[in-house]
Amino acid sequence: MKFQLLILFLFLVQFLFSQTDQVKIATVGFYNLENLFDTENDTLINDEEFLPDGHNRWTEDKYQEKLTNMAFVISQIGIETVPSGLSILGVSEIENRKVLEDLVNQPSIKDRNYKIVHHDSPDKRGIDVGLLYNPEHFKLTRYSDHEVNILYNGKKGYTRDVLLVSGLLDGEEVHILVNHWPSRRGGEQASAPNRLKAAIVNRKIVDSLMLIDPDAKIIIMGDLNDDPTNISVKNGLRAARKKRGAKTTGLYNPMYDFYRRGIGSNAYRDNWSLFDQLIISEGLLNDDKGYHYFKANVFNKRFLIQRSGRYKDYPFRTFSGNTYQGGYSDHFPVYMYLIKKV
Repeated sequence: MKFQLLILFLFLVQFLFSQTDQVKIATVGFYNLENLFDTENDTLINDEEFLPDGHNRWTEDKYQEKLTNMAFVISQIGIETVPSGLSILGVSEIENRKVLEDLVNQPSIKDRNYKIVHHDSPDKRGIDVGLLYNPEHFKLTRYSDHEVNILYNGKKGYTRDVLLVSGLLDGEEVHILVNHWPSRRGGEQASAPNRLKAAIVNRKIVDSLMLIDPDAKIIIMGDLNDDPTNISVKNGLRAARKKRGAKTTGLYNPMYDFYRRGIGSNAYRDNWSLFDQLIISEGLLNDDKGYHYFKANVFNKRFLIQRSGRYKDYPFRTFSGNTYQGGYSDHFPVYMYLIKKV
């Protein structure tokens, strides 16, 4: 079945490229970069474990190798269909703007001239979300941050803000919500209300955008720390599992089918989850109005998979416990193609 699906996809890609004067394709993705910290001590955040004398012995050499690895992955996503690579990439688990500046200047992606949108979130570990975009494809118009108010053990907690970025993708207005929802610390059920709150913040943003433009083209992306079937995604976002459901809810989750088929982006205790998701508005399902959704995927190439040890067959990560592995991330990236007639 997988082989047949691959053949079908390659046929569709070949068909699209045989009509290059009629179709344009843009690639949009999300990647949890797994603790992309620099080696400098920021006294305002808890970054001590990622310092040269910290718990992880995080040296400049390791930092540079991490940057090289992350940039290489980014350079490869979607290029079999769009050689120019990602137009837009949301990222999470970054320490600050500086690490993104160092990332986009890596040789493997430097010629794409990625620009950065970043906001310092109140997360106590100091990790943020951000957005990289190719200025040849996407023109930034505005961005804003939206707080997620949560509780841990009855006290105010701090997590990543939702980053809303609006701009023109080849002249068409697109809105992107970049997320990293609260973790499952304390247990899945006990922490579920915090992720539901994050979902509700996203839903309010979506509703406000659709109030202005019912056909608004909106992409929700991020590490949601929940699967497509969890309450936060199903009831909080009201993301439909089928395209036709978007006529009622306004949102469609193309990642649901991957999860149903057992395809994940991260693993824990030999169970696969699909925490990394791309969810789109109904406005991106109309093929008569510019860019629209074509296909999504999990970028799980062989080189990104751990071949041995404790995390065998998991994403090839940077650390195994506190032992440096020199890998990539404990999450696979996810991405999708948008197409339009030209």
